[in-house]
Parts: sequence; C-alpha cells; structure tokens
Amino acid sequence: MKQGIHPENYRLVAFKDMSNDDVFITKSTAKTRETIEVEGTEYPLIKLEISRTSHPYYTGQTKLVDSAGRIDKFKNKYAKFKKNK
Repeated sequence: MKQGIHPENYRLVAFKDMSNDDVFITKSTAKTRETIEVEGTEYPLIKLEISRTSHPYYTGQTKLVDSAGRIDKFKNKYAKFKKNK
C-alpha cells in the first residue's frame, strides 16, 4: 500500500438497522455525533435504514418496509408544484 493516502482515524463504530434494531460493530471512519452502549462499551452510532438483516435479497422476503416514508416525503415536497385545474 502507498503510505499517507489512507485515513488514520479508523475506530470501532456501531451500525444500527432502524427497521429491526439489529446492531453490528465494525471499523469505520464515518463521522457521527450520536453514541450507543453495547455490552457495557460506548461506541459512535451510525443509523441505517436497511442492512443485511433486513434487505430482501439477504432475508428472502419480497416485501420491503419503507421506515422513512420516502414516498410521502416526496409527495409532500413536490405538492406545491402540482397544477390546479
């Protein structure tokens, strides 16, 4: 590997799948202000909408629950541009 081109701030970070509350810990450089306590140790927290434990490809389920309500957010955001008849 080339020296000096890779980030040096790798640390253990907890990633939480918000659709099923699954938490896994891995090394990351992602920035966050939130923390979570896992087995007595505090870790920086990154929240995910979907992960390997809830994605239909990995679970075999065909139904995907939209926990963030993205369709409703889109409709509300662009409702002001709708033409009145």
